[in-house]
Amino acid sequence: MDRADIVHENFLTRLRNRDLPQSLSNCTLEEAGLDQETLVDMFTSQVLCRHLDRVSRKLQARGEGYYTIGSSGHEGNAAVATALRPTDMAFLHYRDAAFQIARSRQVPGQTPLWDMLLGFCTCKEDPISGGRHKVIGSKALNIPPQTSTIASHLPKAVGAAFSIGLARKYQPERRVLSQDSIVVCSFGDASLNHSTAQGAINAACWSSYQGVQVPLLFVCEDNGIGISTKTPPKWVEATMKNRPALKYFKCNGLDIVETYAVTSEAADWVRRSRMPAFLHMSCVRLYGHAGADLQMAYMTKEEIEAEEANDPLLHTARRLINHGIMSPEEVLGVYVNIARDTEKVAEQVIKRPRLKTAAEVMASLIPPKRFCMPVKTPSEEERAEAFGDVNLRNIDKPQHMAKLINLAMTDLMLQHQEIIMAGEDIGRKGGVYGVTQGLQKKFGPRRVIDSLLDEQSILGLAIGMAHNGFLPMPEIQFIAYLHNAEDQIRGEAATLSFFSNGQYTNPMVVRIAGLGYQRGFGGHFHNDNTFNVLRDIPGVILACPSNGHDAAEMLRTCVRLAREEQRVVVFLEPIALYMMRDLHQAGDGLWCHPYPQPGSGASIDFGEVGVHGNGKELAIVTYANGYYLSRQAEKLLREEHGVKLRVIDVRWLAPIPKEALLEATAGCKHVLIVDECRRTGSLSEELMTLFSEHNRKSIARIAAEDSFIPTGPAYASTLPSRDGIVNAALSLTGKFNVAKAG
Repeated sequence: MDRADIVHENFLTRLRNRDLPQSLSNCTLEEAGLDQETLVDMFTSQVLCRHLDRVSRKLQARGEGYYTIGSSGHEGNAAVATALRPTDMAFLHYRDAAFQIARSRQVPGQTPLWDMLLGFCTCKEDPISGGRHKVIGSKALNIPPQTSTIASHLPKAVGAAFSIGLARKYQPERRVLSQDSIVVCSFGDASLNHSTAQGAINAACWSSYQGVQVPLLFVCEDNGIGISTKTPPKWVEATMKNRPALKYFKCNGLDIVETYAVTSEAADWVRRSRMPAFLHMSCVRLYGHAGADLQMAYMTKEEIEAEEANDPLLHTARRLINHGIMSPEEVLGVYVNIARDTEKVAEQVIKRPRLKTAAEVMASLIPPKRFCMPVKTPSEEERAEAFGDVNLRNIDKPQHMAKLINLAMTDLMLQHQEIIMAGEDIGRKGGVYGVTQGLQKKFGPRRVIDSLLDEQSILGLAIGMAHNGFLPMPEIQFIAYLHNAEDQIRGEAATLSFFSNGQYTNPMVVRIAGLGYQRGFGGHFHNDNTFNVLRDIPGVILACPSNGHDAAEMLRTCVRLAREEQRVVVFLEPIALYMMRDLHQAGDGLWCHPYPQPGSGASIDFGEVGVHGNGKELAIVTYANGYYLSRQAEKLLREEHGVKLRVIDVRWLAPIPKEALLEATAGCKHVLIVDECRRTGSLSEELMTLFSEHNRKSIARIAAEDSFIPTGPAYASTLPSRDGIVNAALSLTGKFNVAKAG
């Protein structure tokens, strides 16, 4: 017999026999500030949550429903929702259906039964995901959608809470959260052990400890087990009770009155103090982890039955009966009537249309465009103050890439008050390479934030701030540092539009320093020539300039894409080219450029490639350091070997500008791809495929070896070189036979 059916029958039998569990709390309705009508409403939410679980399991057994994670046993979070305001943004645990149902009672016009069943059955009319996944979420209820999160939503909750205080001074155009709002974030006791959860809680405490406002309520729903692994007794309390700058509260989630009382106290404390709090709510997990999970495989029958005997619905029924609010028959009537209604609506919902085509599924992958107010034009006085007299006098002189990026960011922050930068060492130090030098002094520590050393928290901060209308520009110090945090982009930022049917977005421009050719750095942390992890994420734009002029113009385009088209954009900056001044010989200054002033008409649009030369014998297709080296090789090929060629800078590495590349190479007899990243899995593979599929006959590539990069004289030995490019080009064009380039 299905455990859901056993729990159902136990509730009916024990209610009829007046065999209700013992009281867990002495807290009265009056002490909790709870009226009888609200208690009935919370019970109704709990019951609806329970029957949604039961019906979804039945539909799944019939082949008309799909994998789902149930909320049974966690229905106490109906009290958490009731104690909060619907203006408090909620990032929820995947077992919090009762929270969403209870919150829907606070907002007129909601139909939680119909809406949530549409989601459970993946119907196109699902008001949050459009049938793409069973998610907890609702735009009307201020609940961004979450799927099977394992603490990955905690960092953005910190960012959203942080943004509330920030918005007092820097009011974004599309602010969502009011000044007295707080943010709530719920998760399980097993997820608490995840590095993402630990990092997020630490970030909240680290900030609050320094006096920064972080009005955030963490809610840990402790059912004592993570899938099959039990949480050590009192582990949560022992690890969280005495954290600095974090107020600890505890309640028994089986008792809805106590839970309401303690949540109200905790929420009031967060709202007044603007500091984070931790609500430790004990509960039980019924039916197993998810789907077809069988608890009998890792729990004894006695353990399972003990959990089922503590059914939170029975505890609430006892409260209603003992307080004289409802008779047992009335409680039973509510339970049975909601069961009937849920099954009836389910039979209607399963007839509603589902997604069928790839186009339907992908329709929400790219966020919708939006209208934005015209860009602010800073006055001459504002620019003079921001840039400084020395910079303004020299602004038209050729500069290297690092300086031009700095100047572009200065103008962008003058134009867009909602741009907030955050990263390790970007403020007082100005970044490892000085790219952000002076920006904190110009715009203040609240707009140029020296973050703690945790990439998950940096990206989560950005995602959360974007939820409240800011345009974040976080920096990841080195691309290899992204790897322990890339799920914040993959699992959170890039999926938000997809799983919310375009209703929620978190536009941002993530600046990352990376790629190879640094003489003084080696290994796989500071000199890493790969970005495949970013190319693999649907919907993310990856931009990579090769020179300072392009960097300034492309950064402006990236900000426009984030601001107006709500895109998640990564701006990859080639470290080895930051300070590069010369191209062919020392002192030629050919890799320096004047600063392109805003509005000068020299913009580089999304998908626009760069083309140097017009030869039709050979096209070299490359990017970043490869473009720099190919320009060196181009001079030798043209002057010493008579090769008529052009060099094409891809610029936009994901999605690659296919049509622009095909047009730029049209009429060229040979195509040579130069890729500084490792041969296996590199961009060159996609480019080779592109040209092959379009019947380009003579194609070759030169790429880095499948190796990490050393320090010392051999720093570039595994990477493409100028001479290697020359040899590959001559071999491809048949000018003469050469040995395979090293």
